[in-house]
Formats: sequence, structure tokens, C-alpha cells
Amino acid sequence: MAPAHDETPTDNDSPANGEPVPHTEFHRDGTVRAQGQKVNGDLHGYWEWFRLDGTLMRSGTFAAGEQIDEWITYDTHGIPYKTTIIKPK
Repeated sequence: MAPAHDETPTDNDSPANGEPVPHTEFHRDGTVRAQGQKVNGDLHGYWEWFRLDGTLMRSGTFAAGEQIDEWITYDTHGIPYKTTIIKPK
């Protein structure tokens, strides 16, 4: 069975210099599934996830691959309906 989405880096995806690298993942139909940045291969900074129709589904912040701070889940119209605060470990 094929994966549900494609990961397509916008560069070499994991430079060792610790600099943020833009990263985008796509649904099978080519629409954007997720976008944000990676640092040393880990999700880092602000990220957004999208439904197949392009509406925003979830957004939040990572620090070295760990979810932190405020995470927002959006309804099918892209309107925020749930906010979760995640404390760093």
C-alpha cells in the first residue's frame, strides 16, 4: 500500500549547521499537506497542516521536534475551535 502523502523537502532537508530549512509535505493530489521548517531534520518553529480542500486543519510550534506552546485545531471552515497549550518537557 502506498503512503498517504509525499514528503517533498524544499532543499536537502537536513543540513548539519543547525539553520532552519523550509519544508513542505504534499497530499497525493499535489495540494499542500503541511508546511514549516526543520532544523537538523527535526520539526522546528511554526507549522501548519491542511485538509485536502486546502483549509487549515491544525497549527502550532515545535522546538527541536517537540510540540510546545499554543496549538490550534480548526473546523472544516478553517475557524479555530480548540486551543491546547503544550508545556515544553
